[in-house]
Amino acid sequence: MTALTSGGDTLVTVLARRAAESPSSPWLVFEDLEGAVERRSYGEAMRRAGGTASVLRQRGVGRGDRVHVHLWNCPEFYDVWFGSALLGAVMVPTNPMLTADELAYVVGHASCKVSVTQPELMDTIRTAGGSSARLVVGTSDPIEGATAFESELQRAGALDAEAVGPADVAAVLYTSGTTSRPKGVQVTHANYLHVGEVISQHLRIRPGDRMLIALPLFHANAQYYSTMSALVTGSSLIVMERFSASRWAAVAARHSATLASLFAAPIRMLLAQPERVADAGNELRAVLFSQNVTPEQLAAFERRFGCPLLQLYGMTETIAPPTLNPLYGTRHNMSIGRPTLGARLRVVDKQGHDASEGEVGELLVAGEPGTTLMAGYLGDEEATHEAITDGWLHTGDNVRVDGDGYFHFVDRAKDMIKRAGENVAASEIENVVNSHPAVFESAAIGVPDEMRDEAIKVYVVLSNGASATLDDLTDWCASRLARFKIPGSIEFVDSLPRTSVGKIRKEVLRMGRRV
Repeated sequence: MTALTSGGDTLVTVLARRAAESPSSPWLVFEDLEGAVERRSYGEAMRRAGGTASVLRQRGVGRGDRVHVHLWNCPEFYDVWFGSALLGAVMVPTNPMLTADELAYVVGHASCKVSVTQPELMDTIRTAGGSSARLVVGTSDPIEGATAFESELQRAGALDAEAVGPADVAAVLYTSGTTSRPKGVQVTHANYLHVGEVISQHLRIRPGDRMLIALPLFHANAQYYSTMSALVTGSSLIVMERFSASRWAAVAARHSATLASLFAAPIRMLLAQPERVADAGNELRAVLFSQNVTPEQLAAFERRFGCPLLQLYGMTETIAPPTLNPLYGTRHNMSIGRPTLGARLRVVDKQGHDASEGEVGELLVAGEPGTTLMAGYLGDEEATHEAITDGWLHTGDNVRVDGDGYFHFVDRAKDMIKRAGENVAASEIENVVNSHPAVFESAAIGVPDEMRDEAIKVYVVLSNGASATLDDLTDWCASRLARFKIPGSIEFVDSLPRTSVGKIRKEVLRMGRRV
């Protein structure tokens, strides 16, 4: 593989080099929900990173400390990301939709020293507790218990970079696991640059390209595939504050986007919009996507927006996508593609033997932890060793390989629900439902949803003599779970089907699944 960055590079050295070589070159175009636009060059991005590092240092943040970032998409997300990297500190981004209970676990588990948030999210931050030092972006007005970030930044001087190395952890990304608590995936500087190089070379990205980001910045997709591929090539980003199906095509055209990344749910939302002649009036040359769309939806999107879709497969833990459909040549977008450059993959049966062509087995991804695979799970050596054995990451996903070498996703070995691009652990839903005083036990499954991949359905067995209504349980979940995790359907049953050893047979529940 031809390296776009040297072996000793970090996020900081690459950004500094871009700023030194082309200080006025565009780095970021941000468009908010009202259509207001903010632009930043590479030079300005580097200056603000230095100022942000100074602000964080004044609050006691140093090498190895963790900085909690609780923001909707905004330019300041990048200030804190790269400012933290300058200090050798670690960014911990979280989903703004998390409840205070969910957030409290993450900031506590990560031992975050500072929280950076927005005014409308401050109440959740206060309730969650955690770090006492808080910075608020998007306002100059005083807020109880927080300091206005921009005011602090204007007074701060630049700060020289710490001696940070490629193996140092740059971020901890929390992802739902098969247990009730999410796991913190440790991502190094080398990890970030590696995925940037893989995507950049696959898509032949050049400095003139412009990557449209409509997905949330706290998510690995926007960080890995979009931001990093722009950074390592010196190209630029167009960032929307939130995904909007009614505005996505117009934003792409207005800012001359050439590349983009989506999940299946946003693709379906785009296709549900009234078709406009202007939809194809863009410069897009490829759009990455993942998860389930139909052949009809694929064809409709490519016709309507005039650009090819490329399905990929990836996890936060795999760093780079191990499979991706080709930019040139034959694409089989009902598959998850073929191995990306440098990827070493195995498909194994339950005994750990290599599966034959067409046989379903678990996908394993080879790599070096901290370079081409995650560095491990924060504070959980046991889970890390279970996930990565002898240099092979066990994805927990079942696939098959056809005669042309294309990989096809079959199902998840882990008990996960895909909800509009988010992984939701069924056990997390069940633990909340089971904590209701009237509930004896429950089982959560994913059910087909035409717009959002899967909806969440929960089967509930009440305790003897207890009573509860659908509204009771829905309200109970709403106060304890993020909105996208709240069950869309609850069905009361007398008992749950079980195996001979007492394990709930979810495949039986799925056979007749209805929302």
